[in-house]
Amino acid sequence: MSTQFVWKEEFNIGVDIIDQEHQQLFEGINNLFLLTQKKSGWLGGKNSRKACRKGVELFKEHALKHFADEERYMASVDYGGLKQHSRLHKGFRENTLPALERELEQADYSPEAIDHFLGVCAGWLIGHTTMEDQAITGKQGSVWVDLLEDGALTSVKKAISHVMYQIFLVKPEMISDAYNGEKFGTGIYYRLVYETGQKGETQEILLAFEEKLLLRTIGEVVGNKSGKLSTALLHNARYTMQRFAGRIMKVLQKGDSCTMKEEDLLSYQQFKKVFEDRKRIASLLFDTGEGYFACSILTPDQVQESPGTPINQENALDQVASYLKEYEETQAQPSRKKVLVVDDSATMRQGLKNLLGWDYEVSTADNGLAAIRTITLNRPDLILLDYDMPICNGKQTLELLRSETHSEDIPVIFLTARDDADSVRGVLALRPSGYMLKTLGHAEIKARVDGFFEKNP
Repeated sequence: MSTQFVWKEEFNIGVDIIDQEHQQLFEGINNLFLLTQKKSGWLGGKNSRKACRKGVELFKEHALKHFADEERYMASVDYGGLKQHSRLHKGFRENTLPALERELEQADYSPEAIDHFLGVCAGWLIGHTTMEDQAITGKQGSVWVDLLEDGALTSVKKAISHVMYQIFLVKPEMISDAYNGEKFGTGIYYRLVYETGQKGETQEILLAFEEKLLLRTIGEVVGNKSGKLSTALLHNARYTMQRFAGRIMKVLQKGDSCTMKEEDLLSYQQFKKVFEDRKRIASLLFDTGEGYFACSILTPDQVQESPGTPINQENALDQVASYLKEYEETQAQPSRKKVLVVDDSATMRQGLKNLLGWDYEVSTADNGLAAIRTITLNRPDLILLDYDMPICNGKQTLELLRSETHSEDIPVIFLTARDDADSVRGVLALRPSGYMLKTLGHAEIKARVDGFFEKNP
């Protein structure tokens, strides 16, 4: 790795003890970065491995001390999210760190294992600092609220795998426990609302199916040979999804009865709006081998009005037919080029989305690792990639892209704030499709993206 994990003023939450310890953790990761950059390399590197082992131990000590201090502070101010926050600490302390340490030992502290350790720890730390820790002072709400207990989450994962096999005859592999509503290339999005045994309490579940998963499973069962969605297949899929969600609800309610109250077929824009408006207690992404599938369980509180039109017995035929018609019209429209913006600055991401969104389908990711997940689900035609990012920088992200066959040929244009000769040479050495300075005006950035697609239609 050649990255420095840079502390930014925006990471401060305004509590001295927490901010100081965050900086110490960042410094610990940077020290490990520096060890991997030693010119002497790793050949015969017993001293290098010893130093890295010590660096990992120090980082762990700092992390555990920080968790304890942070939890004491939260208790002292009667922070309502203490229990939930402590569970996130516990998961990192008891699951993530031990797994990474085992990998380091098994790999004898190889450069690759160190890189993986740094990437995961940096990713967890920056995400936790900018989201959950900011929530302590009310600067930002927590995305994860009342997360399922470890045992309940394990039960839900097992139930999903079991029911997916029963219904679709596929063996799903969970590839993320933090699905954030990323778009599937072509997907069907479904919302279900259940009324639980407790009076007035509701539970909302969002399901996302890649189109080809439905065609290759339910479609083949019902004899669909057209290779396209039909109203019959969608009706079948609705009932299949109801059975699926009903089984998950039984696990959540520990066998107590519940009644489906509402169902909707959603466009992606409607589906994404629910994600942006609501918190979730679990959100899992699976690869079935036949297509991708996601299940998100939202907070069990008062359900908001649906962004779509709820389906009922009276309107089911019309609603499904209308949904399919709109879906087909969307698919038939001239496809817009897809641009993925990867930048750790929310301002930069939103600015580029506003700038390019009129002519292109723009998606965003706030770090290189999130970009990989987005690319897996919805392959872009061009990536605008920030060079300086704290979790996984532009160089590392490009290396990851080029190491996978499904992404090795995606064009990448670097975004950088650096205009000195050495930095420019470093960027060009990676052989991107181009690079742009962030200081360029909006009109120039738009012109360069347009020019790229004119040359590469």
